[in-house]
Amino acid sequence: MTTTAAPAPISRVLTWCLHLLVGCLLSLTAVRAVLAGSPNAAAVVALAAALGAVYAAGPLVPRVRTSRRAAAVWSAAVGGVWVALLALTADAVWIAFPLYLLQLHLLSRRAGLAAVAATAAVAITGFAAHAGAFTPAAAIGPALGAAVAVAVVWGYQALYQESERRRVLIGELTATRADLAEAQHTAGVLAERERLAREIHDTLAQGLSSIQLLLSAAERALPDRPGKAAAHVHQARQSAVDNLAEARRFVAALAPPALEAASLADALERLCATTSTRHRLTVRFHLTGDPAPLPMAHEVALLRIAQSALANTVRHALAVTADVTLSYFDDHVAVDVVDDGTGFRPDTGTDGFGLAAMRARTNALGGTLTIETSPGHGTALAATLPLTAALDSR
Repeated sequence: MTTTAAPAPISRVLTWCLHLLVGCLLSLTAVRAVLAGSPNAAAVVALAAALGAVYAAGPLVPRVRTSRRAAAVWSAAVGGVWVALLALTADAVWIAFPLYLLQLHLLSRRAGLAAVAATAAVAITGFAAHAGAFTPAAAIGPALGAAVAVAVVWGYQALYQESERRRVLIGELTATRADLAEAQHTAGVLAERERLAREIHDTLAQGLSSIQLLLSAAERALPDRPGKAAAHVHQARQSAVDNLAEARRFVAALAPPALEAASLADALERLCATTSTRHRLTVRFHLTGDPAPLPMAHEVALLRIAQSALANTVRHALAVTADVTLSYFDDHVAVDVVDDGTGFRPDTGTDGFGLAAMRARTNALGGTLTIETSPGHGTALAATLPLTAALDSR
């Protein structure tokens, strides 16, 4: 038995093992009494059945699982029937061991230890009474069984408590990490909003205010000074052109023109072709897997990373060829950029090649950036983004 409403799987297994042990020992006691032809055989069988019934009633009573007092009452009832059975047959002394386990599990540590000591004393006394004399050997069995039961139960309880403490600590750590990740994400969103707010305030908002003032001035000058009004309108028109350019810059920063009317694979293929045309570098494009729809943020990140990696190759690697591979897998999408250039030492701690920006892009979308390079052996860069998360964010 256990006093918790939701026992652990191992606790349930031990409970059923205890039930099975009690049932087997009661059956063995009854069978031996019948086979031995004891004059008390009928009474032994009846008391064994009564003890089994009282024992079986405990797991069916909800309060026994939730109340230590109810558990103590049930344990005392089981012990009382057992004492009566022990008075009829010495074989009942075997049942003392599962009673030890039951008492230690149901009662508090002090009460359980006292109950075990009392049960052991009754077992020794009953066995000695049936034997007709008290011997040290008669006391060894019940006493040793009590010691083993105490060691087993207390050891299990210590392990269980340690396991529970670790489970709680792991849960707290997981919750803390989730809260930290959420806080970091929120901080990133707020930082981006602040950046866009500053950009809009310093450009579009100021420009629209200027247009409003110029048009108001033109409206006031129109009846008497049409030339002055025309000048104000011209200035407002020029301001509108400038602000339209700013608006297009914002849009371009969020959605590159290369992705406006083409897929990511097409954009990367054009990037490879353009780089090969403008520079002394042969860039080949490869596509593997079945293309899957991605959010714009993921497509922008992969395209920007490929652009930055090829730009580094052109400026620093002295490479002859480079390969750009877009790969779609079951759970992630990846862009690999491999060149045959001079390579570099990745452990120098410097970041003059835009690697921090690439890593920031992948980390912001839950991905990873890996770089394999060494002096004289080229560079292999891989940006990987989770495909499931990408589809869920659409």
